[in-house]
Amino acid sequence: MNLAALAARLRAEANRTNQRRLLVLHGERVDCLDAAFTAIEAAGIADDETTLLSTREGFRFERHRPKHASRLLGTTCEAVILDAFAEFSPNAVGQSVGAVDGGGLYVLLAPPLDEWPDRRDGFDESLAVPPFGLDDVSGRFRTRLVDTLRTHPGVAIVAVSPDNDDDDTSRSDGDTSRSDGDADAAPEDDTTDEIERHGLTGDEAPPPEPEPTTPTSPGFPAAAYESCLTRDQSRALSSLERLRTPGSAVVVEADRGRGKSSAAGLAAASFAAAGRDVLVTAPSFAGASALFERARALLAKVDVPLTVDEERRIEVGSSEIGSSEDTTGRGRIRYLPPAEAADAAGDVDVAIADEAAALPVRLLADLLDAPAAAFVTTVHGYEGAGRGFSVRFRDRLHESDRRVTDVRMDDPIRYARGDPVEGWAFRALMLDARPPVEAAIADANPETVDYRAVGSDDLLADEHLLSEAFGLLVLAHYRTEPDDLARLLDAPNLSLRALTRDGHVVSVALLAREGGLDAATREAMYDGERVRGNMLPDVLTSQLRDPEAAAPTGLRVMRIATHHAVRRRGLGSKLLGEIAEEVDNDVDYLGTGFGATPELLDFWRESCYRTVHLATTRNAASGEHSALMVNPTSDDGRALARRHARWFRERIGAVLSDALRDLDPDVVRAALSACAAGGDAVVDISEYEWRLTVAAAYGPGLADAAPRPFRRLALAHLIDREADLGAREERLLVRKVLQARQWERVADELGYVSTAECMRSLGRALQPLVDRYGDEAAFAERDRYK
Repeated sequence: MNLAALAARLRAEANRTNQRRLLVLHGERVDCLDAAFTAIEAAGIADDETTLLSTREGFRFERHRPKHASRLLGTTCEAVILDAFAEFSPNAVGQSVGAVDGGGLYVLLAPPLDEWPDRRDGFDESLAVPPFGLDDVSGRFRTRLVDTLRTHPGVAIVAVSPDNDDDDTSRSDGDTSRSDGDADAAPEDDTTDEIERHGLTGDEAPPPEPEPTTPTSPGFPAAAYESCLTRDQSRALSSLERLRTPGSAVVVEADRGRGKSSAAGLAAASFAAAGRDVLVTAPSFAGASALFERARALLAKVDVPLTVDEERRIEVGSSEIGSSEDTTGRGRIRYLPPAEAADAAGDVDVAIADEAAALPVRLLADLLDAPAAAFVTTVHGYEGAGRGFSVRFRDRLHESDRRVTDVRMDDPIRYARGDPVEGWAFRALMLDARPPVEAAIADANPETVDYRAVGSDDLLADEHLLSEAFGLLVLAHYRTEPDDLARLLDAPNLSLRALTRDGHVVSVALLAREGGLDAATREAMYDGERVRGNMLPDVLTSQLRDPEAAAPTGLRVMRIATHHAVRRRGLGSKLLGEIAEEVDNDVDYLGTGFGATPELLDFWRESCYRTVHLATTRNAASGEHSALMVNPTSDDGRALARRHARWFRERIGAVLSDALRDLDPDVVRAALSACAAGGDAVVDISEYEWRLTVAAAYGPGLADAAPRPFRRLALAHLIDREADLGAREERLLVRKVLQARQWERVADELGYVSTAECMRSLGRALQPLVDRYGDEAAFAERDRYK
């Protein structure tokens, strides 16, 4: 059997089973590309049904670069050819494999499999962050990938032999595609190619899937149910009808390719046609494009007039489309980025979060301000993990007193169940990685766990360890990609630390080595050049203008996660403490950066991390301002932390009245509390300013008369915490004194009965600050009023 015959048989079996098959062609690049064209021809797949992902031109097929594989999301074709030679990345696999329909072929072109782990390409260059070089990058991810190719069902492997025909004119200089004249050429008899695995499973056609159904008395138009492709999809659409009633929430979870976004699009169109205002959000608009596409298709099918039809917004005129509702007024569907959607949720009828697991919990919770909300998410996938969504968000959802409906979609739309290519992608990219079961770690606490440094070789050799550790990291972060698995195994700057109980991972931290850069690199960074993989040194150098910030060596805690069953037992703090003890004298500091919340800032402060920066803009994905914190472990690290903490204290007062004027006051309180003055704080207030301040605290003065001394006092207290003030009084200091909000807004936000009472409360809050920080002139003025 030659390659052409094998491709034809793979295609026939794929068609018979309505599944996909994976064909691996390995050898030299030019030969593998020609072999791929031969295989596509022999399989009877049309050129316009084939997509090539390659850095080389291909005259016959639609072509994208592998790094643009995300453009295939929401599209389908009969074959995808992934050229893994120049810039192979796991993300490209995760984004492209789902584009192949049942009956199709996924073709992977690779170097000789025995040599592939030792070769380096453009993706490996992205892992070689300074001061490391390309030679420091390992090939463990590809070693594991090759093993999955050689052992998973439904994977055919062919070693492509070199083409030694010197008269071959089908290639031009630097071009590996067939010429236009060869487009209809018959496949050659490539008997010299070695078929290592035929990939045929022998499966027969599966039983037919259940047909979609329409409820007896649907609240949505019948056309919406007629547009469903599976029973699961019609069941999900029926559940989404419950959003017609305020106070409801619907959660739809599914693996990729189950039609969950399409079901949400059908629901959104039904609501808009009925005059409802529908807000849609997702990590990016591309992630919501399938929803909008399906909504437009349904609105066109039922002939609803579109008064405005833009890429991110659909407005419809009033119409009756077979719904049982009274349809009056105009409805609309519009997309907003996550942070904007969170702010607008209270002003719409229905909010829908697509790929909800890829959004921060805080933003998801804010969407509950809408009368009705749907959360649609992938269970396994690079978009985010549904398991993490469940762990992090379920408590918030059930605390909201919403009537919650859960829907799970299992029926694939593009191919039949049991598809081996889907199973291979899950295994190769660890899309189904999971932490240990609760029973195995139920008694874990700081006294019963073991601390260990987990090397990349340990992870490669122990699939169970890799799955548990990576599964916890997936739960810890709302945006985990297949590329992160390759980074974990191959990046020279990353390392892993874990707490285990009876061999099971209960807490894990991913560390990135940063800094230690040479003088030339530091100078380039100071001049604005970005240096990959050095987040803290980059910000401290280029933004905060410290030319020596990248000289000390640090370990940044990129992610830290504890199993949800044993949280709040001190395991995260235990892990950070063990790391600090282990790396003492090995690096100059430990650092971290994260979307700032009061709880996280307090957690890191309790582990001796000190605030050195608050970003002045919100992160587009999380909607939060990032905080940078450091924990020095050497004299050089202490000098770095000391000067940046001092600079932070000197500039934060002005920033809070400007760029951070809307920052949550509890975030401000926690960030300043984590910036301990260490005995070097000075309240620089003149004798005249003390008279103004004391008069506002004890006498008839007004705080608005001279803001500077009041800001100095407020900052001193929020950093030192040596005066006896409650949380409400501290929020008053933040909102009025530091952020210069209007009295009426402050009084309303903090629940004061009147503006006058709010003003009097500020005076009372200033009294212990005068007592704590005042000098002789201040006390003399105070005694006048006492």
